[in-house]
Amino acid sequence: MPALHYRVRWPDASESSCYSPSLVIQDFLSLDTAYPVDDFVHRVRAATEIANERVRAKYGFACSRADDQLVSTEARAARFAGQQDARVWVLAFEPA
Repeated sequence: MPALHYRVRWPDASESSCYSPSLVIQDFLSLDTAYPVDDFVHRVRAATEIANERVRAKYGFACSRADDQLVSTEARAARFAGQQDARVWVLAFEPA
């Protein structure tokens, strides 16, 4: 199953390299696009659920690394709660 890293820039200008066990993340996020933080988290959560189902179908269990990435993403996003103009930029998709 092809895995993927995607690089994002947070509202504080810091960057993160994130992991997806499936290319499905590209169906939910677009390059050079800024998403409101809540929308970004919603998209990542939905893509992670689909990716985990694909992993489960193939290997019999979900991807713990994808689950860890989701927890990390949600925690990072929580720092920007209440900031109406806060956006997350999708900078790149990179092979894992």
